[in-house]
Amino acid sequence: MKWSSFLCNFASEILRFVTVLESIQLPIAEDLSRFNNVFQQTLKHDNPLLKVALEHLAKRKGKQMRPILTILSARLCGKVNDSVLNAAVGLELLHTASLVHDDVVDESNRRRGQQSLNALMDNKVSVLVGDYLLSRALYHVSLTENIKVFTSVSNLGQILADGELVQLHNIDSDKFDEGSYYEIISKKTASLFAACAQFGTLLGGGSDDDVERMRQFGKLIGMCFQLRDDIFDYDRTTDVGKPSGNDMREGQLTLPVIFAINKRKDPEIIAKAKAVREGSASKEDIEHLIQYTKDMGGLQYAEWAIDEFRMMADGLIKESKDPAIAKSLHDFVAYVAQRLV
Repeated sequence: MKWSSFLCNFASEILRFVTVLESIQLPIAEDLSRFNNVFQQTLKHDNPLLKVALEHLAKRKGKQMRPILTILSARLCGKVNDSVLNAAVGLELLHTASLVHDDVVDESNRRRGQQSLNALMDNKVSVLVGDYLLSRALYHVSLTENIKVFTSVSNLGQILADGELVQLHNIDSDKFDEGSYYEIISKKTASLFAACAQFGTLLGGGSDDDVERMRQFGKLIGMCFQLRDDIFDYDRTTDVGKPSGNDMREGQLTLPVIFAINKRKDPEIIAKAKAVREGSASKEDIEHLIQYTKDMGGLQYAEWAIDEFRMMADGLIKESKDPAIAKSLHDFVAYVAQRLV
């Protein structure tokens, strides 16, 4: 009975957050529809292999956090035009390409509850599809006819790759420091959120001050997003498409366990953390590290970090001529920080 009650409460919380996301999208529903039309059209191709791959990726629509952020940022300081939509499409394609390549690097078979492309087909096809998506991303960004945006997106591709390489380099490191963790999530996740807010504002007609403020806003949002994602890895009750402990199985040590390791510096725990990075940790080692992280307050520490980033992001939202847009951005911040899936 208690388990049944828990499931009912959890389901109602999920429904509440879905409703919040719908209300966030309401003021930009028409713009988001136009984005989806362009995005779905660019995922069509006659090549048999590419067609299967792109149709598979098109099914994984997700919550569209990045295009929502791009469009809301444009509307906060100006308007949504074709350049804003092409930037949103380009950034979403870049994001999708990075996920395809990440799954190959991490040898992942699942992505958000769905079979990964490399599991459906193979690594060769996945790498080529990722390259195709990158080229389409640059094409859509070129349609903005803004050299600043085009140059920045080209640099963004380098930043995303650098973040992945820093993470791979950390496998051989004996250090468990928060600085390296934040560098990785800043490059791999937050940089893309920052670009969404920055380019939406720039192409929508915002001032230079607006553009820089919203770039910072997007980065803070991205930090919240990744921290929340990392917390999910310690909770068996959430359904985000990956089993508990998946990050550790892939050799990744995130903020909660880094905090726990440094709190006491237990030699046994450090040895198991090193085994995680080396890929030699047993199932029991990972379960022990997860429980140790919880016992040492690692999850509470990560929640505190999310709250700090959330408050800073919320303070960067300026009032708009359209109060509904400002409200959607405030709600967006809360949603990213508190989401359950």
